[in-house]
Amino acid sequence: MKFSNPFKTLTKFELGLYLSSLVVCISSFFFSGMKDYLALVSSTVGVTSLIFLAKGHVFGQMVAILFALLYGLISFFIQYYGELITYVCMSMPMAIVSLISWIKHPYQDTDEVEVSKVTKKNVIVVSILTVVVTVIFYFILKAIGNNNLIVSTISVATSFFAASLTFLRSPYYAIAYSVNDIVLIILWILASVEQISYLPMVFCFVMFLVNDLYGFYNWRKMQKNQKSGV
Repeated sequence: MKFSNPFKTLTKFELGLYLSSLVVCISSFFFSGMKDYLALVSSTVGVTSLIFLAKGHVFGQMVAILFALLYGLISFFIQYYGELITYVCMSMPMAIVSLISWIKHPYQDTDEVEVSKVTKKNVIVVSILTVVVTVIFYFILKAIGNNNLIVSTISVATSFFAASLTFLRSPYYAIAYSVNDIVLIILWILASVEQISYLPMVFCFVMFLVNDLYGFYNWRKMQKNQKSGV
């Protein structure tokens, strides 16, 4: 796989989307009077990861590993243990595995990953694993007294499914993560009701949703171009 400066690969639209995402995340942080700078760093790292994942660039997976760790720490402090366990014990290892998979499957020795078509067998296996993981996590989270148990459990399910599709290099990873973004928006709205300083995390995941939707569009475009040899 060829490695190049990832920021030079951004189109004008992608650069605009990236900068807009940063502005929204940073502005919402300062306007809310939030003092948790870890949350600010986490949100900026997160949108950086997403814009490059949307391009199928391996750099996105590298940044995703860092984001999983930072977001896990934030979740620990607010007692969202489901998010902590999901991101540190599942999303981060999955990002590492996906990083290796993406490095091994470049498109024609470029820095773009080769898009793969997911088979029915893949979907069945991932779905079964998602159910098993979700049930296990539900009882773990219930035992440790996780806040907003049901929403957190749904987040586990959507996150695992999305991470699995990312490993499989499917464009539909972005749709799965979009669903996960919506769940997390709800989760952080609930947290913001109790403590308004967490409102920036809502805006953060709104921008995540926008980036993931673009990711699905761009991956379908990549898939079409790769099939035609462009």
